[in-house]
Amino acid sequence: MEILLKYFPDLADQQIERFAALEPLYRLWNERINVISRKDIDALYEHHVLHSLAIAKIISFTADTKVLDVGTGGGFPGIPLAILFPKVHFHLIDSIGKKLKVVDAVKEALQLKNVTTQHIRAEQLTAKYDFIVSRAVAALNDFLPWVQGKLLPRKQNTVRNGCFFLKGGLLHDELSHFQSRATVFPVSNFYTEPFFEEKKVIYLAGN
Repeated sequence: MEILLKYFPDLADQQIERFAALEPLYRLWNERINVISRKDIDALYEHHVLHSLAIAKIISFTADTKVLDVGTGGGFPGIPLAILFPKVHFHLIDSIGKKLKVVDAVKEALQLKNVTTQHIRAEQLTAKYDFIVSRAVAALNDFLPWVQGKLLPRKQNTVRNGCFFLKGGLLHDELSHFQSRATVFPVSNFYTEPFFEEKKVIYLAGN
């Protein structure tokens, strides 16, 4: 928790309580359904929670914004963002149902009323959202067709509706087709830990 408070010192008491509850919850459920690697569970706040919240260093979602988390896995980045933005609705989806059992258990334990989940593939969704977020699910060329037409045309945030991707490694080739739309934010601009040196947040504005 110390590393989280280092970068987000103004959390409300309820947010602190919810973030503090994440580690015991994930340790408990990870023994039943493995959604986080054994080595990463010991670095949950740095490798998963803080990484997810890098998006919040770029945008502060306004109340009633609708956010879709595609391929949420164990609930990242959706769960940490939902704790940070309690007035924003987050819809977390994954094609693997057992992972959502963990997400649902965490959601219920924390009483996150602003989170819904669904066992579905993104391309099967009919609803639309202000923003789409995802963490290392697929290459952009593969991912974007899944969410084509799923962004709302309205603008109620300081940033135009679009997609935020949490990615690592060399991205030059992957981004070569999106130069006019993509903005790359090195996560090392926000956090000083070595883990984040090659991490990026990619923002793609909607059409």
